[in-house]
Amino acid sequence: MIRDIAIKDRRFSLSGGAGSDAVHRDPVYSYAVTELVDDSGIRGTGFAFTLGEGNDLVCKAAAFYANTLKGLDIETVMSDFGHWFNRLSNEQQFRWLGPHKGIVHLALASVTNACYDLWAQKRGVPLWKLLIDLSAEQLVHTLDLSYLEDVLSREEAVTLIRSQEATSTLRESILETGYPGYDTSVGWFNYDDEKIRENCRRAIDNGFSALKLKVGSADAERDIRRAHIVRATAGDTVKVMLDANQQWTLPQALQICRSLSAVKPYWIEEPTHPDDVAAHRVLAEAIAPVPLAIGEHVPNRVIFKNYLQAKCAGFIQADAVRLGGVSEFITVSLLCRKYGIPVVPHVGDMGQLHQHLVLFNHIKLGHEALFLEHIPHLKKQFVHPVQIENGKYKTPQEPGSSCALIEP
Repeated sequence: MIRDIAIKDRRFSLSGGAGSDAVHRDPVYSYAVTELVDDSGIRGTGFAFTLGEGNDLVCKAAAFYANTLKGLDIETVMSDFGHWFNRLSNEQQFRWLGPHKGIVHLALASVTNACYDLWAQKRGVPLWKLLIDLSAEQLVHTLDLSYLEDVLSREEAVTLIRSQEATSTLRESILETGYPGYDTSVGWFNYDDEKIRENCRRAIDNGFSALKLKVGSADAERDIRRAHIVRATAGDTVKVMLDANQQWTLPQALQICRSLSAVKPYWIEEPTHPDDVAAHRVLAEAIAPVPLAIGEHVPNRVIFKNYLQAKCAGFIQADAVRLGGVSEFITVSLLCRKYGIPVVPHVGDMGQLHQHLVLFNHIKLGHEALFLEHIPHLKKQFVHPVQIENGKYKTPQEPGSSCALIEP
């Protein structure tokens, strides 16, 4: 049973402009960490991602959620985790602070992710294997599908998962070849032009075939110049993504996105306010066939449902340390599978947890193995850091979700 609980506020300063974007100029990469220790001494670690200030508030909320699980057996909890997720996310007083968003939902992500890590460690397998080996019914029992009944019933979810079983073994070769990554660190907002050129060359030399640039400057000409630098340095065969981090209003986005289309971006990411589904629909129609990528700041499955219904997202960037954790990530992946939209996660976890989830998405749910974002800046902080070889994530073999942090 879960015997002890530890909540930790871990913050990591970056240097040299790393992590900067048009809105978040001076980030402090931070984790609100939950550790659940069972009576055999196994420690499950989960976290939510913030940029510094307020991380302590997420920790306080995580402690509230975690204490409700004390004294319970992890196998019992996970056999019906959808019930627990629904119960905790709708706790009457905390729900008022959301609902299903903000500090309380980030806190739930931290606790949820610790539960999945403890579960996988208890079974002695990597999280990707645990999830792949679950039956359709067992998997759906870990999910809360409330507020989705109009588009995805429990019965439909089971049928969707079962429909991929016959071909799942054909997709297991990804475990040997590795899951493709893309380099999101070539073009942080505060980097100068020469550093961007240098980073692009290094990324291509390291085997990456997709790169991302931060845009959203006050001077649109700066964005256009930098985007052309990346395209010229990378060449025509490399995928180039552009990320505005919500900086533009809709009128601004309509204007600048048309100009940026000249570099043939693979997607334009977070062009405007993440809650404004209608604005994204207008923009998507105006700049087609350039697709939009949406999700870094989308907090829950209901808003993702709205984006999918609006048909304005070319890529969904669900993040298990922004959503309510692994459970809600899987729920969103199922929704995307139904609507035929690829999932390319945002990695507030630096890819540690998501390297497991994309393998699950591909093998179990039949999602295309496109690529997974790679951010290297906190690699040295993890007990089992992600391993990248020739631009691909090597399959993790250690039990758990790879989220354990080295103690300071």
